[in-house]
Amino acid sequence: MTEVILLGLAVAVVWKLYQWSRAPHDAPLRSVTLCLLSAALSYPLAMPGGASGVDTVAGHGTAKLMQNVLLLLTVYFLMCFYLYSADGQAGRLRARREALLVAAVALAITVAALSVPHDVFAGSFSTADMTIPQIAFFYGGAGLYLMYALGAAGRWTRRYARMSRRPHATGLWMAAIGLSAMAVACAVRAVFVAIRWSGGTVPQPLMAGVAFLLVVSILLFFVGVTYPGARARVTSARLWLRRRRDHRRLAPLWQLLAEAYPENVLRPASSGLWDRWRARGVHRRYHRRIVECRDGLVDVSPHLVDASEDIEVLALPPAVLADRLRRAVDTMGKGSLVPRPAVRLAVPEEDNREADVRQLIAVSDALRLSA
Repeated sequence: MTEVILLGLAVAVVWKLYQWSRAPHDAPLRSVTLCLLSAALSYPLAMPGGASGVDTVAGHGTAKLMQNVLLLLTVYFLMCFYLYSADGQAGRLRARREALLVAAVALAITVAALSVPHDVFAGSFSTADMTIPQIAFFYGGAGLYLMYALGAAGRWTRRYARMSRRPHATGLWMAAIGLSAMAVACAVRAVFVAIRWSGGTVPQPLMAGVAFLLVVSILLFFVGVTYPGARARVTSARLWLRRRRDHRRLAPLWQLLAEAYPENVLRPASSGLWDRWRARGVHRRYHRRIVECRDGLVDVSPHLVDASEDIEVLALPPAVLADRLRRAVDTMGKGSLVPRPAVRLAVPEEDNREADVRQLIAVSDALRLSA
């Protein structure tokens, strides 16, 4: 699970860095990118292997200090995203004031950490000696700022969730609940610090429960911010698969009409192998094939009926129309007369693109079955 989260963070950071390189003046995008980058850099420092490696080189407690400073930066840049997105110039001014605050907190906990022996930081939050004022200030100060920033971000997220529609609203509500739960967990941990600093004890199951709440809230926030994008990607993938399938199903009709009217075949925008699998290439070929089939049906329509037949005969079932299409194409080059002007064929009852495509596919499937 740890490796999956770290891999997901790395992929998200690389993608946001790429987007930022294309829009370097986009302040909200810059904030999101720096937020993810700070989170990704802090995550390995929370792992035993990463922390021990840094501590071996720089001394005990260095990894913990770096991790907490990066967490402060993570929530600060998260706040900046909302400030730059909504408040305009006022948001920029407040972001500068918030930068002074986070810098002051980071400097204060750094001084507190450097003022005690390195081996004091060898333990974790649950085992640290909170009766040492510097240790209590280190954990309490960082926790209070995290509570403040996460609470503010959760409040702004709830505001956006009320103004949004699904699926974005669903993801925003999950993110808001996750942020609020993280803020509550940080507040409770600050209370634990105060109790332990004054000489009291906190039951281990209670501290484990708060730690579990923190993990669950982080996961809920992660799911919330990725839900709209993941759902959009799933929808896009389903559309991609359906249009590839429909493109293949239209092949019999397209081949018949392309042989009869090669001038209707549009020039492809790209013939590369990669274009056959890219979403843009698949959608482009799909729409081009529909246009080519429709143009071919208009051209072949005068050859389908005799002058003695009523125009209503063109409203034929797909199987009958497929048979007439094949016979018309076979006889076109044998001097057959064109008795009437062009008309639309395979017209669906519903006046929309999806119904039109279904009608064309029905005729193409009938051609395939009768081959």
